Amino acid sequence: MKDYEEITSFLGEWGPFQKVIFLLLSLSSIPNGYVGMAMVFLADIPPHRCRIPQLNFSGFGLDLNYSIPLQEVKGEVILSRCTRFKQQLDSATGFGNETEGCLDGWEFSKEQYRSTIVTEWDLVCDNAWKTPFTVTIFFFGVLSGSFLSGIISDRYGRRFIFFATLALQTVFSILQAAANSWELFCALYFIVGMGQIANYCAAFILGSELLIRNVRINFASLGVSMCYAIGYTALPMFAWFIRSWRILLIALSIPGFLYIPLWWYIPESPRWLLSQGRVKEAEDIIRAAARKNGITPPDVIFKPEDCEQLMENKESQRLYTWLDLIKTTNIRNITLISIIIWIVISMTYYGMSLNTPNMDGDPYFNCLVAASSEFLGYGSIWLFIRYTPRRFTLPFTMILSGTLLLIIKFIPQDMHALSLTLVMIGKTGVTGAFGFLYLYGTELFPTVVRNMALGATSMASRVGSTVSPYIAYMGTYNKILPYILMGGTTVIAGVLSLLLPETKGEQLPEFINQVKPLRWKRTMILQRQAVLKMFP
Repeated sequence: MKDYEEITSFLGEWGPFQKVIFLLLSLSSIPNGYVGMAMVFLADIPPHRCRIPQLNFSGFGLDLNYSIPLQEVKGEVILSRCTRFKQQLDSATGFGNETEGCLDGWEFSKEQYRSTIVTEWDLVCDNAWKTPFTVTIFFFGVLSGSFLSGIISDRYGRRFIFFATLALQTVFSILQAAANSWELFCALYFIVGMGQIANYCAAFILGSELLIRNVRINFASLGVSMCYAIGYTALPMFAWFIRSWRILLIALSIPGFLYIPLWWYIPESPRWLLSQGRVKEAEDIIRAAARKNGITPPDVIFKPEDCEQLMENKESQRLYTWLDLIKTTNIRNITLISIIIWIVISMTYYGMSLNTPNMDGDPYFNCLVAASSEFLGYGSIWLFIRYTPRRFTLPFTMILSGTLLLIIKFIPQDMHALSLTLVMIGKTGVTGAFGFLYLYGTELFPTVVRNMALGATSMASRVGSTVSPYIAYMGTYNKILPYILMGGTTVIAGVLSLLLPETKGEQLPEFINQVKPLRWKRTMILQRQAVLKMFP
């Protein structure tokens, strides 16, 4: 019995057909890069203080000390953000010493932004919890999309879910710009989150099934990732020129319509069609690909016995359930450690990305540097994949990143450039580790539960991403605390990853009983075998 790649090997690896698929599917991930990170600017919190109707206010820094108390934030004394002195007519200043909330609303600085969702709906003080919760809603949508997209994709096809979620993400992002309440904005953002992750996963799966061998590895490790980074890099450039959140959201949504022509260039996955018994359609797609590559295909591509075997293999995978991920000691240990690592890396990655407005310096420049570090992260991890062991790559990137974040605690406050450098090197490592996990996971888990395992660990990572907005929000009041939390957990997870087995250059496990034990357990087994040989 020949497998799918052997049957279709006559197409070659890198012809015109593969080049078009590689390019278009990679480019489709550009919007995913800025949709997920747009809240860095959409929900940034400008300087603000209570509105004082009695004063003819013309700008921040006016003589307001009589009407608004002072508070210390990040070591800086500023006008209170949430309280004001009560009016007292018999006082010389017109205000007493007792304080009250901002009963007449807030005045927001327009130096950085014309408007954000914070200024639109007064998401400060008693309503401050709504800002990070808005991002959490998005990640709940991502969690739901991760779960549902796989089910829909397996039932209705990769191509359908790819274009449906692309449309979903684009249309609902535009509707967000017209939202007239915070509640409606969040409801739409939940749907955008579903579309964003589902579209990214659909492009990833579609490319992985249409491309083969080294091209598939390059697509997964460089193509999609680098284009995601391009989208992320475009975000601060858009935000620099567009300071109103509604117009910015529309500007970020419009490029989604540019992908409509892809419908005529990206076919359905022949692998999926074969799994559904639609052999004729699969053959038509492969013959069309052969014509584009200037190759004459054989008269019969899929023989009846090959199709039957492919169907049997597909059916056999349905016998496995989520419980099989904890069935034996070896796979249970791998699953639990992988889940912990995924949660920590996701929390740190998104926490650092969302925390850029709280860093010293210009938020646009900080976001641009953070986005640019993604190119270095994905590029360096590609080199690590080629030339270093797996057990070195993951611990090294995580422990290095976590350590650099912890060192920030000891950097003097006036050395902003050094702090920014440490943060960006740390983010580069975490970015590379995030991309590396997908490859390492495919090598750790056996074929019979591999997709299920990657889905479970990816869904678990959303726990970290839903927590990340609150870690970033801590930076509003203490800029060091987020780095301590993210750095400490990343170092611990990096040390834990040392237990995972080496997989580079080794045959992928097919069945659960072929999963390797943890490193310390494997060492104990080898030592026991050596002792038995010495003393039979």
